[in-house]
Amino acid sequence: MKKIFIGLTGQTGAGKSTVCEMAEALSCSVINADKVAREVMGKNSDCLKRLAEFFGSDIILPDGNCNRKLLAKRAFASRENTDILNSITHPAIIERVREYIDIYSKESDIIIFDAPQLFESGGDKICDRIISVVAPFEVRLERIMSRDGISKEDALLRMNVQYDEEFFRSKSDYIIDGSQSIEQVKYQFKKIILSLSEVDCQ
Repeated sequence: MKKIFIGLTGQTGAGKSTVCEMAEALSCSVINADKVAREVMGKNSDCLKRLAEFFGSDIILPDGNCNRKLLAKRAFASRENTDILNSITHPAIIERVREYIDIYSKESDIIIFDAPQLFESGGDKICDRIISVVAPFEVRLERIMSRDGISKEDALLRMNVQYDEEFFRSKSDYIIDGSQSIEQVKYQFKKIILSLSEVDCQ
């Protein structure tokens, strides 16, 4: 079969990370956008220096690395701030992702791009198919607070700058309900992968 590059995205707290673990168990290669972001925003990087111009020099720690919590708090405080963050980081991230695609295409037929901001970054344009994971508001809120150890206020800030469920449904080829049991989520994902294994991407 031809190589298939799949964008995996969805609402924060919906269960996307769980789906990524399942993808790796099925021998798919996974490119994690957050890890790529850490690379391009690494110590003394040009990307980090540009971010400091907008969000304050104190987002750079004394050792030259990024204070990610402080940057996130400021960047997610408003749609305008989030747009600034994206305009600086996304082009660098997509460029690095293309490099990873070249590497992983030698190892796997299916490559998953785990990207919370797939559409915002323009990453959807380089994908053959798109899977979105969604879940009810209250389920996501509780998960985010527990997962990241943050207050309800900070969790809501992150949730409120994201698109709603209908947006993801309208933009995706497949939808996974992340509020269901692990077994049910695994079934949904396996069914998608099996169908894609028969797809001849144009």
